[in-house]
Amino acid sequence: MAVPEFLSKAQLIKQGAEARVYRTEFLGKPTIVKERFRKRYRHALLDEKLTHRRTVQEVRSILRCRRAGIPAPVVYFVDYKSHCIFLEEIVSSVTVRDHIASSQQQQQSDTSCKKKGAGLDGLAERIGQILAKMHDDDVIHGDLTTSNMLLRPGPKEEEEELDLVLIDFGLSYISALPEDKGVDLYVLEKAFLSTHPNTEALFDQLIKSYAASSKKSPAVIKKLDEVRLRGRKRSMVG
Repeated sequence: MAVPEFLSKAQLIKQGAEARVYRTEFLGKPTIVKERFRKRYRHALLDEKLTHRRTVQEVRSILRCRRAGIPAPVVYFVDYKSHCIFLEEIVSSVTVRDHIASSQQQQQSDTSCKKKGAGLDGLAERIGQILAKMHDDDVIHGDLTTSNMLLRPGPKEEEEELDLVLIDFGLSYISALPEDKGVDLYVLEKAFLSTHPNTEALFDQLIKSYAASSKKSPAVIKKLDEVRLRGRKRSMVG
């Protein structure tokens, strides 16, 4: 069956500016299909070249992460003609965004609940460790947000045993430059603090974990501070 015909029977769950995302079953497994569609405003040959390159970069980043032991979805199949990537669906998962929001709500309703706070500290440390490992392998995610991180049950039911999985590598690329890694962290910081108010201490914990886990962190953190400074200056001018 041709991929377009296959997708006509799949469930469309999201459409953005760059791609459509479907839920289906492939080879008997729950599957997410990401389809990059043609941009009509671009010249056809240029669009084909750019779309092919983005698809290749995304698959390459995911495979590189998995080889390095960084949790990311399994790539089942890639069709470069239709620019479709068939990926493992992370079943029974929740986004880190929803998990943090739920934990904050529970903290507000029960100020004596220390376990949830400790759980978020542990989560921040885990995110820092995984991002450090990803950057040490020179993968730049390009769109780090808490919506692009999933938590799924691990071998135990305890909160600390939730597995963290990175998803949506659509803007990813390979780079060894500390500035690219610093910008990656800055994107996450802006998204993190705007999505989760009053979590500055939690994000600081994430950065401390990153710095302690990455072999290349001094240069990256220095670039992060430089990017932060440039961002503050732009805000003041604006």
